[in-house]
Amino acid sequence: MNTNYKLGITKSFPCNYLPNEHERLLVATDPLLQTSDSYSWLMSQGFRRSGDQIYRPHCENCNECQSIRVLVKQFQPSRSQKRLLKKNKHFQVTLSYEAKPHYYSLFEEYINNIHKDGSMYPASREQYQSFLASKITKQIFVEIYHQERLIAVAVTDILQEALSAVYTFYSPDYRSSGLGVFAILTQLDIAKRFDKEYLYLGYQIEKCQKMNYKDRYSPYQRLVINTWKTINK
Repeated sequence: MNTNYKLGITKSFPCNYLPNEHERLLVATDPLLQTSDSYSWLMSQGFRRSGDQIYRPHCENCNECQSIRVLVKQFQPSRSQKRLLKKNKHFQVTLSYEAKPHYYSLFEEYINNIHKDGSMYPASREQYQSFLASKITKQIFVEIYHQERLIAVAVTDILQEALSAVYTFYSPDYRSSGLGVFAILTQLDIAKRFDKEYLYLGYQIEKCQKMNYKDRYSPYQRLVINTWKTINK
């Protein structure tokens, strides 16, 4: 692809993940980058989206945020992941190609009960729409049900060669069911059915407890100094 695009750099602001650190973002501002094909390419360069803003960490003194993508066709669940799949086999999974109005109440319940210490608390409809909705690329919404009750939704972007796990929210009543892990395992299965090469999981941040779980799906690739390195665990 042509790489002569306009990019913006934000001002430095307090980091949401590491105490006493500041972060800065590289933002894809060029209209030519606001397409599905461009977004697929940008994801391979370590970018990600929040709503329709496509960004990548561009911090002056820190490289802790590293993109992770799982090799879908080579992935093998660990013993604990197999146990979780067996434990949750009574849940039903369906796919929707559009967001449904009743998702918001589940999102609100999730944020206001599980992420009170996060930047999205308290939940609001405006924030929900601006964070998850996107005109840039097609999406699927992975719905997880217990009997007829919707208990989790995994928002997932469809890229050229991959799926991207954007955000998962679930009922606090099912916190012990490991729905975050179950959603990723389900997305890996869907990516395989869609004949995709990768599932992007976002940024691995080793020093942040909330963001250091994404290397538990093997084999995976980690973007280190603009080079994807394959890692088997």
